[in-house]
Amino acid sequence: MNNDLLNHILAQAPEEEPARQNYFTGECRRVVSGISGEKGRHLTCSVNTFGCQMNVKDSEKLLYILKEIGYQETGNEDADLVLFNTCTVRENANQRFYGRLGTLKSAKKRNPDMIIALCGCMMQEPQVVQTIRERYSHVNLIFGTHNIYKLAELLFLYLASHVNQTEILDGTDKIVENLPSERKFSFKSGVNIMYGCNNFCSYCIVPYVRGRERSRAPEDILKEVRDLSRDGVREVMLLGQNVNSYKADITFPELLRQVSEVPGIRRVRFMTSHPKDLSEELIRVIRDHPKICRHIHLPLQSGSSRILKAMNRHYNKQDYLSLAEKIRNEIPGVSITTDIIVGFPGETEEDFQETLDVVEKVRFDSAFTFIYSKRSGTKAAVMEDQVSREVVDDRFRRLLDLVTRISREQTKQYEGLVMEVLAEEVNSKDPSLLSGRLSNNSVVHFKADPELIGQIVNVKLDTAKGFYYYGTLADDVSLS
Repeated sequence: MNNDLLNHILAQAPEEEPARQNYFTGECRRVVSGISGEKGRHLTCSVNTFGCQMNVKDSEKLLYILKEIGYQETGNEDADLVLFNTCTVRENANQRFYGRLGTLKSAKKRNPDMIIALCGCMMQEPQVVQTIRERYSHVNLIFGTHNIYKLAELLFLYLASHVNQTEILDGTDKIVENLPSERKFSFKSGVNIMYGCNNFCSYCIVPYVRGRERSRAPEDILKEVRDLSRDGVREVMLLGQNVNSYKADITFPELLRQVSEVPGIRRVRFMTSHPKDLSEELIRVIRDHPKICRHIHLPLQSGSSRILKAMNRHYNKQDYLSLAEKIRNEIPGVSITTDIIVGFPGETEEDFQETLDVVEKVRFDSAFTFIYSKRSGTKAAVMEDQVSREVVDDRFRRLLDLVTRISREQTKQYEGLVMEVLAEEVNSKDPSLLSGRLSNNSVVHFKADPELIGQIVNVKLDTAKGFYYYGTLADDVSLS
């Protein structure tokens, strides 16, 4: 495209969002349509997501934009446009990502017109962007967590000029509303209620790459939920780095209550909670509103008060135990899940025993257990007394054994009961089974017709298998 035409198109672009991106989506569509005509086929795209549910939601928005432009989705990384939405929570994952990025160089040699795009948390790290520019010149688009909505504009600039595009914002207070998404499931959806994090746990890079907390207006959230309900969504998950710290005209518990009262919505979940901010009001709201799922993910990280202080978690062991006890007492049938880090700098065997003690007392229904990963740019990365890998591996094994035993015991208590399951998908290992979830987030596999996907059905929990069940459809099949 010549410069005069390009400058004319850019001059006509609206300033306000999302009208500006809608404009560039149309311009991209014309260019992509022309390329498709020349090739005699539709162009394809592959969107690859790493990390948390926030990234999953972002990828749904990115995929919608690409489909509006004219790309067809494929799972093949030989696609005409390959996008990686990256996570940077663990440094060793970064190294694996570079290896995967390197393999795309061969794919691009086979298809020189391939476009490679990178976004997400890794792109917010200046040293990462510098490395990509210096060693991976086959990457065409780089953008960060604060401007994913600008994919169409950046892609148009590349298509029009064939000049690689990079746009990373250090931070933003902007929240662009009314961005549609291409949902993986027609009947359930994540809903962002806030972005960023202010906690600055000493091991975590997230506040540096996701920015400071920014909460959406409750009316915008409720409008999105109502729109989703009209579109057939029956379960929503409210998303944020720490939903408990949502700050707007109403509190998070009040927002949760109002969302649960939207007609057509059958289940409401949320992720993730920080123990220091989980209020008695939230516990009461969950208790009193049956549509709110009986599941609270409550990251522990460590059972040692000394280590928790070093982690900058703002609670101690007794605070956590008291909170967990209150949740168990107030909400019958609640499932409490958690995250635990093993081998944080300075962790002694005594500290580790404190963690095991909390696991025994709280009796987590399941736990995500992690070996501490030194993350450049965090305070913990430069702490002394890094724990040896041999010691960490032994502690991790002992923790996993305990978590697995307790999870089996917790699951066993519901064996033989009939409970409501949201049928979500055909089981990937056995196509005769459907897989779904209980309100408490436990997975259930059961024989049923795929036509039931998206419905809440009664299932008898025949056999508990630790982290999941095998079940049988009850007589009254559909409850929705």
